[in-house]
Amino acid sequence: MLEIKNFSMQIKDRILISDLNLTLNKKDKLGIIGEEGNGKSSLLKGILGLADYGIIKGNINTHGNKIGYLEQSINEKDLEKEVHEYLFKDDNDYYNKISDFYKYISKFKLTDKILKQTMKELSGGEKIKISIIKLLLEDSDILFLDEPTNDIDLDALEWLENFIKNTEKIVVFVSHDETLLSKTANMILHIEQIKKKSEPRHTLLKTDYNSYINLRLNKIEKETQIAINEKRNHNKKEEKLRRIMEKVEYRQRTITRSDPHGGQLLKKKMHSLKSQERKLENEKLTEIPDVEESINIFFDEIKMPKNKVVLKLEIPELKIQNRVLSKNIRLEIIGSKHICIIGNNGVGKTTLIKEIYNNLKTREDIKVGYMPQNYDEILNQYETVLSYISVDQSKEKITESRMLLGNMNFTKEEMTGKIENLSGGTKAKLFLMKLVIDKCNVLILDEPTRNLSPLSNPVIRKILKNFTGTIISVSHDRKYIDEVADTIYTLSANGLTKQK
Repeated sequence: MLEIKNFSMQIKDRILISDLNLTLNKKDKLGIIGEEGNGKSSLLKGILGLADYGIIKGNINTHGNKIGYLEQSINEKDLEKEVHEYLFKDDNDYYNKISDFYKYISKFKLTDKILKQTMKELSGGEKIKISIIKLLLEDSDILFLDEPTNDIDLDALEWLENFIKNTEKIVVFVSHDETLLSKTANMILHIEQIKKKSEPRHTLLKTDYNSYINLRLNKIEKETQIAINEKRNHNKKEEKLRRIMEKVEYRQRTITRSDPHGGQLLKKKMHSLKSQERKLENEKLTEIPDVEESINIFFDEIKMPKNKVVLKLEIPELKIQNRVLSKNIRLEIIGSKHICIIGNNGVGKTTLIKEIYNNLKTREDIKVGYMPQNYDEILNQYETVLSYISVDQSKEKITESRMLLGNMNFTKEEMTGKIENLSGGTKAKLFLMKLVIDKCNVLILDEPTRNLSPLSNPVIRKILKNFTGTIISVSHDRKYIDEVADTIYTLSANGLTKQK
């Protein structure tokens, strides 16, 4: 059992969550959702007592259960370690856990050769797989997972889904993956920032993800309609009362002094009408639900000629350092295709997408936009959001940039603050905003939806689906692959194979 009572967390002057009360029992799978930057990762750290920032209040009772934690990213110190050192404390630990280790690497389609590699040499997906294996080897009673599906391939993702769904352990997880949420969560905690991100609100419901989303939408729609109807009827009452009062006022002005009785009657009538007016003014109406505003961006119409050769690539050997990842890669893209490259972790998808970007970035006949898997590759060159969004720092351009960032739900503090303080999801939205502003007609995207919330993702997928230029992407997001890609290639050691 895990009990959380009266839990509140505040960072600087922003309250992330207030008075959270939660009890989790065996087999409970709590999915935590919320828009980018709302503090989901901070909430996990706060509950676990790992946040060395902010003001945290409340009581956490684990009832003696051991907690395991999968962080969203591996710290710099651990990246320097060999996989063997990262997984095992000492030789005795190794011998106690070796049989389970081989069981897990088999399920994740890894080999024991990986033990001699350093963590920083691994692909993004391999890092996550090794981190998950480390967590499983610790055999904890309660699991806290922060974006566990980031970068892992489809086979590993399905294995992880089945594990979360079928384990008797309590699992608390943050995820952007709607499919994972739909298949595994039996409780939902939705954290929001309402009233222009000035006030926190959370909703806790013991139900599955799809039911929660439908209940939420139906509730918002119903309350909105009730509020509109009440306001309409209220306005009608006010208008009717106003017309009556105007007639009484007119009669009061025109009544003669020879009719004092009539004057008294009119005075009583006005007194009664004033009383009705006060009641109307104090009438409590249902308010239109205050919800976080949805993302509001779109690409301009892009005219990409049907016969335009966007890419013609031949790579005899795809390498990272001296390691050959794949051979005989051939890829030709003509016109406004939406390409997605899939494949197992470590096969070289990110390396290939970088090669494609380097091949295209100097072309003058196309405008290329690039979203890397590691955002800091590019963002570390910039200090603030506005300096990245626009090279032109004129007053007019800054005003335009602020308006567009507002459409992506950036707060004033985020717009003018340092990029390094942004969450992963907010950085992802920043990249997408840059692609729109730069009017790119070729988008090169490495896991574009990996850090976006499940509430933002449907909007982003629709925007990319409707993009009339060319998209060359890598993704493990099943909904992205189904909805955005019109052509799918699988990358293996033997090159690219077209799937559809």
